[in-house]
Amino acid sequence: MSTAVCAIANDGKNAMMGARLQVARGGWQAMILCFDIGGSRIKAGLADADGVRPLGAVPTAVDDLDGFVAGLARFMQPGVRGVAISIAGVVEPETGIGRVANIRCIDGLALAPLLEARLGVRVIVLNDADCFALAEARQGAGRGHGTVFGVILGTGVGGGLVIDGRLVTGAGGYAGEWGHGPVIRGEFAFPCGCGQVGCIDTVGGARGLERLWRASGGEPLGSVEILARWQAGDADAAPVVDLWEELVSGPLAMVLNVTGAGIVPVGGGLANVPALIARLDTAVRARVLRRTERPLVVLAECTVEPGLIGAAEAGLVEFEH
Repeated sequence: MSTAVCAIANDGKNAMMGARLQVARGGWQAMILCFDIGGSRIKAGLADADGVRPLGAVPTAVDDLDGFVAGLARFMQPGVRGVAISIAGVVEPETGIGRVANIRCIDGLALAPLLEARLGVRVIVLNDADCFALAEARQGAGRGHGTVFGVILGTGVGGGLVIDGRLVTGAGGYAGEWGHGPVIRGEFAFPCGCGQVGCIDTVGGARGLERLWRASGGEPLGSVEILARWQAGDADAAPVVDLWEELVSGPLAMVLNVTGAGIVPVGGGLANVPALIARLDTAVRARVLRRTERPLVVLAECTVEPGLIGAAEAGLVEFEH
């Protein structure tokens, strides 16, 4: 499979933390063009026998479909076997239609066949949290575990499920989206952007922590400052983090009971505070049915460009046949 874990790939001019992918399989050399597409930038990388190396980035043309496609096409080169895309949206496996709210020109389109017609090669499109989970399962903290549940604690809450090295997307493509569903009641049941009330997404990420801080009577502060105060022993920050732990750990423990995940790599901005993730791990292990002394909730290892790494890994599986 892989020759190294989240190692440095160097093209002589650029170096990045990426996957050193062993793509020489079955007597052929795969070359996969990978994209990590966000609302402001499109980052590109090339996965070949030497690893994933950066090709640069261009602005995302959010309202111009032709401009969006042109941004991808500029990175095409001879020998590319396929294109693998990580994007902040959900793709319905049954129809290929994507829900990408922050890129209006492709929202509601079946992006893969559209791009295949424009670029002339096979294309797969995956959710960014799924790509993160796949990167961790195959090259990061999830190596050696049959079932991996990758968690994003960033601006909001996301997740992806990998079983036996393969992504599980489920009906509608929503498998792993543990951040949504009305699970919180009472004064901390906030309205969510998905249209429901009381979702983990409203309290579990950076904006959620800030919301809990304000609900406790604190002046407006960013999550970085709140957590810095908590680590410094601030008496006002401690109960807010206690509340965050209580609200997040129970639903996450339920996810592990249902999926049987043996490890939960965590990425996103809140993972920049290892003490917080260690605190969450302790709380989750106290709530799951399977008792273990080994950590379950751990820091992600593929911390730089997991979208490109995961897209490359998915491309290896998809384009090998």
